[in-house]
Amino acid sequence: MAAVFLHKKRKPRLEQGHPWVYKSEIERVDGEVVPGQLVPVQTHLGQYLATGYYNEASQITVRIVSYKPLEAMTTDFFVERFTRCLQHRSRFVKEAKSYRLVYGEADFLPGLIVDKFEDTLVVQILTLGMDRCREQIVAALVQVVKPAGIYERSDVSIRELEGLEQTKGLLYGECPKHVDILENGLRIRVDIEEGQKTGYFFDQRENRAAIAPLMTGWGYRSGIELREVEHEGAMQTLPVNANGKVVTFPYWDGASVLECFSHTGSFTLNACKFGAKKVTCLDISEHAIESARTNVGLNGFEDRVEFVVADAFEYLRTQVKGLDERKVRANAGSGGQGKKIDTSKPVAEGGRTWDVVILDPPAFAKTKSAVEGACRGYKDINLHGMKLVNEGGYLVTASCSYHMHPELFLETIHAAATDAGKILRLVEFRGAGMDHPRILGVDEGHYLKFAIFEVRSK
Repeated sequence: MAAVFLHKKRKPRLEQGHPWVYKSEIERVDGEVVPGQLVPVQTHLGQYLATGYYNEASQITVRIVSYKPLEAMTTDFFVERFTRCLQHRSRFVKEAKSYRLVYGEADFLPGLIVDKFEDTLVVQILTLGMDRCREQIVAALVQVVKPAGIYERSDVSIRELEGLEQTKGLLYGECPKHVDILENGLRIRVDIEEGQKTGYFFDQRENRAAIAPLMTGWGYRSGIELREVEHEGAMQTLPVNANGKVVTFPYWDGASVLECFSHTGSFTLNACKFGAKKVTCLDISEHAIESARTNVGLNGFEDRVEFVVADAFEYLRTQVKGLDERKVRANAGSGGQGKKIDTSKPVAEGGRTWDVVILDPPAFAKTKSAVEGACRGYKDINLHGMKLVNEGGYLVTASCSYHMHPELFLETIHAAATDAGKILRLVEFRGAGMDHPRILGVDEGHYLKFAIFEVRSK
């Protein structure tokens, strides 16, 4: 039987639970190995460590699937693994019927992603070893989950690094193009055929709910307060404005919110659910905005949401430029010193501000070499975003770039705050949700950073 032997001087990552063996760590391979085949991995002395599938074409040459000898990834093997996956989700996201069922390495199934959308499963197969087991994977999912249909979304470029073509299509049963799911009590329509990745991002479920405390408590800014007044012939405690009139708008205490990179509008939906007064939902993609518009309509929030199709960087810069010009004009009008302003010219476009600004961009750094450019991108967008937060408001910001490590992410935002003349108070710092577990020592699984900052001026 073929076997992989590791270099004597390599780092003991495998013994510490990391499931990848790089080509540079391998001293030799004894015997003939068919690409995708399972092989035992041994120390240079021949001590057994683990079993994984082999692909010489990949820099990650072996991906570990078992720490006990294993001859094949059979249907029974996948049944056992999927049962464990289902048990974990039943414990930690038991109220949900839609979630990430299989999360690759973290579920001891490297190269395999399975998302559950009600009774439809979407499968993403990323590696040669898993690709060879497509039939066993489908059979096991049918046995364990009993879905109405299974759809494959392996239309991702990472497959090409494994020598595989991109592919997508029906694997089992019947799958509608759109599936309605419930998340945090909100109805969301997912496009499993054309949506990003598998159609929806479950990793921010708990983070979306975490914005709840930010959505109310803003009425005082408009001079509104609760008072006991006579109304309709009886004394009642009601919101009253500075002129003593009763405020009838039900969201009088809600925040004004800007969500950039909205995709399906998931943060917008949660903002409205938790009491936001007005939400600006922005994405560069018209398809994404149409998706967000549909979801807003499904939940009856149309009267509180405006939609903008624009590049987030340009939109934020435009708002900051308009805000700066208004400040200069206001200063000149109050007798302040400085450059004279030609007030005959129209005021620059933009100048809006919000109580809460939410930034959830796509990954800026997909490779280690892209980190420097990613830092500039994160700094730029957070700098402009925090400038548009009303005094004492909140910046909600995230990064899904694994190469942007948590410490670097916070350092970058701190640098942006320094340049913007702001002081940030970190209220909460989070990662991915409970259906995205992380194996300690596998830093690649710690990709998502989510932070809530209070924004103050110096």
